[in-house]
Amino acid sequence: MSIYNVGPRRLVVGAHYGLKEWLIQRMTAVIMVVFIIILLGDYLLNGGPNYTAWASLFSNQFMKLLTLLALLSLFYHAWVGMRDIWMDYVKPAGIRLSLQVFTALWLIACTAYAIQILWKV
Repeated sequence: MSIYNVGPRRLVVGAHYGLKEWLIQRMTAVIMVVFIIILLGDYLLNGGPNYTAWASLFSNQFMKLLTLLALLSLFYHAWVGMRDIWMDYVKPAGIRLSLQVFTALWLIACTAYAIQILWKV
């Protein structure tokens, strides 16, 4: 008998969410910060808020893609955070599942609406 084989083995459930989700939260936060810095830089360089500068900024295909990436990062960031809140604080499985499904559907709808808005400009 080995001295390292102490106690019963137990199955740890949900442990796979830890590091991967933490890293995703940090990466999506970095993407959002970069996007905000670009928006602030454009705001400062173009002399403040006006419709012409804003419309010309978002008429550029690169800015539309960057905005979509930032919004997808925001929505995924929100999903990870809300999912963790539901998992940690809502104990009845049926209610927790309902909240997770509602949250996922809401974020998917927000994503579709954001894409529609971006490509109308």
